[in-house]
Amino acid sequence: MAAHADQLPLDHPALHIPPRAGLGAAREAAVGCRACDLWERATQTVFGEGREHVPLMLVGEQPGDREDIAGRPFVGPAGRVLDDALAEARIDRERVFVSNVVKHFKWRPSGKRRLHERPNAAEVRACRPWLDLELEIVRPDLLVCLGATAAQAIVGRDFRITERRGEILPPFDGGPPVLATFHPSAILRARTSEDRERSMAALVADLSTAGAFVGAAAERET
Repeated sequence: MAAHADQLPLDHPALHIPPRAGLGAAREAAVGCRACDLWERATQTVFGEGREHVPLMLVGEQPGDREDIAGRPFVGPAGRVLDDALAEARIDRERVFVSNVVKHFKWRPSGKRRLHERPNAAEVRACRPWLDLELEIVRPDLLVCLGATAAQAIVGRDFRITERRGEILPPFDGGPPVLATFHPSAILRARTSEDRERSMAALVADLSTAGAFVGAAAERET
């Protein structure tokens, strides 16, 4: 998935890490990334987490406040929702790699709180080589995009989750097939309990579709 490399400076650190070096080397290199300005206000780089060569990779938008402090993806409230959804979909969390298209927390102050701000196209583009590297190392059978930012970064700016949520889409830029669904944070933002239950059911259904897909892929390989 190196089609985006020609849009970036040749000194981007991700471009100098061969996939065979593994996740440890990639994570260490990402610590010092200065490809965009988000590092200046973030606590640290939040790289993806999981084992190499797992069948399923989930990618969201960016780390949140808790993730920025802990240095791990999906450990805050949205992460707990994701864990619940994975459990309900009967997907082993140990067989999932989780990450984000942007590795630094973008925020604005509101009193003592740090409020999430959506990363812009330039910030997503600057961070894309890290995601490409993760994909090359992990080599999942399916990539699940959590939320619009992740889906549009992978599939294209015109993609709409409301129109194609839960579909298994063909590979893009030489990567794995893709499925897009809601981000767990959307469930937390739902206005009513009925909306939350409906959104959670949709997320669980989409993750179940993903689990069935990678299960079928594993059977074909045996």
